[in-house]
Amino acid sequence: MSKKKEQEKKQEEQKQQEQTQEETKEVNQDSCEELEAKLKECEDRYLRVHADFENAKKRLEKEKVQAIEYSLEKFAQDLLPALDSLDMALAAVSKDGLNAEEAVEELKKGIELTIEQFIKAFNKHGIEVIEIEEGGEFNPHLHEAILQVEDAEKKAGEIVQVLQKGYKYKERILRPVKVSVAK
Repeated sequence: MSKKKEQEKKQEEQKQQEQTQEETKEVNQDSCEELEAKLKECEDRYLRVHADFENAKKRLEKEKVQAIEYSLEKFAQDLLPALDSLDMALAAVSKDGLNAEEAVEELKKGIELTIEQFIKAFNKHGIEVIEIEEGGEFNPHLHEAILQVEDAEKKAGEIVQVLQKGYKYKERILRPVKVSVAK
C-alpha cells in the first residue's frame, strides 16, 4: 500500500503542478493582456499629447507670423491724425476768399500741428529726436558730417550748423544728425 499511496501522492502532486501551471499561464495571459491594454492606452495618450504639441507649435508659429506682419499697425494708427491734419491744412488753403497771406498762415498752422502730431506719435513709440546744439563737439556715433566749412569762431571738429535732424529708436540710431563741421 505504501507504493500505492506514493503513486497517488505523486499523481496528486502532478495534478497540483499542472493546475498551478495552468493558473500561472492564465495569470500570465491575464497580465500580458493587461500590459498590452496599458501599452495601447499609453501609446494613445502619447499620440494625443504629441498631436496637441504639434498643434500648439503650429498655432504659435502662425501667431508669431501675424505679430510680425501686423507689428506696425499701432504705429500706423498713431500717424493717421498727422495725415488728417495735412488734409485739413490743404482744405483750409483751398478755401475761396482767402488772400495769399491768410492762406500761408493757415498752411503754417497746419504744418506746425502736423509736426507736433508726428513728434507725439514718435515719442509714444520710442522714437526720439537726437538733441544737439550748434557749437557742440562732433560725435561720429550720432552725427554725419556733410560739409566741412571754414569758421574762425569755431575750433576744428565743432558743429557749425545742423542741416537735418537725426532720430533714434530706443538706443539705436535711425538716422544720424547731418551737420556741417568746422575745419
